[in-house]
Amino acid sequence: MTILKGQFKENIHFDKIINTLRLAAGIGILLAVLFASVVQIGPGEVGVQILFGNVQNKVLRSGLNFVNPLVEVQELDIKTQAYTMSGLNDQDNNEIKIKKSDPIQTLSSDGLTLILDVTVWYRIDAEATPDLIRNIGIDYESKIVLPAIRTAIRDVAVNFVATDIYSSKRDDYVNFVSKKLETSFQGRGIILEKVLLRNVELPQKVREAIDEKISAEQRAQQMVYILQKERQEAERKTVEATGVAEAQKIINSTISNSYLQWKYIETLKELVNSPNNSFIIAPYDQKLTPLLNFSQGK
Repeated sequence: MTILKGQFKENIHFDKIINTLRLAAGIGILLAVLFASVVQIGPGEVGVQILFGNVQNKVLRSGLNFVNPLVEVQELDIKTQAYTMSGLNDQDNNEIKIKKSDPIQTLSSDGLTLILDVTVWYRIDAEATPDLIRNIGIDYESKIVLPAIRTAIRDVAVNFVATDIYSSKRDDYVNFVSKKLETSFQGRGIILEKVLLRNVELPQKVREAIDEKISAEQRAQQMVYILQKERQEAERKTVEATGVAEAQKIINSTISNSYLQWKYIETLKELVNSPNNSFIIAPYDQKLTPLLNFSQGK
């Protein structure tokens, strides 16, 4: 009887341990399911749910999201991204995710080889991310973005003369590249923001020819300025000479002997009263007319 009681107590103790373990396991499973059901998405990102290989249409936004614990969540960056093709080591905006490769070479319509430094700003359409994952995958950049950029740059360049891309039609070239990229990205969940043509490197001989042309234009403009200045100076002198001649003509026609006599006497008075003169010799005739022979000029 004592042995049976001892075995019964041991069975009860063993059952308690089993129940405790079951409870702990249940709580652990519950917590695991709970944690698996909560997904945190970072700022500027979205989450795409994949359940047994099937992409779900619901897009998870930034913050905490409750999901099916069996789904796999693929996070995608929807912030502005920049792809740069350049050999320059300049600093870009730190807030933009920068991807970089070598500058692109292309031919112009006149058969010249151009080296272009280009930056393309683009982003992923948040609402279209399920289709992006379903149809393209997460390597959309290598499959779509980069080939589209290189193709657009080269296809548009063959319609322009090299010097036009370098100078007068630079904006037109960028606009055509942008339109071609928008067409390539359309329906793929990729949004083009801006195309930046940062630098155009022409062949050495073409650059020298352009520099010489610019120098010649500057010299021509300088010569035009000099000629215009000389022409204005000549006109000024002509006006001045005409004014002097008119003044002399008026003076010769209005001055009389009486006026000269009066002016002569006034001048003599000033000289006489001047403390610096002791003797004054003034030639005049009997009528006190200055002997200046004014009558000979008439």
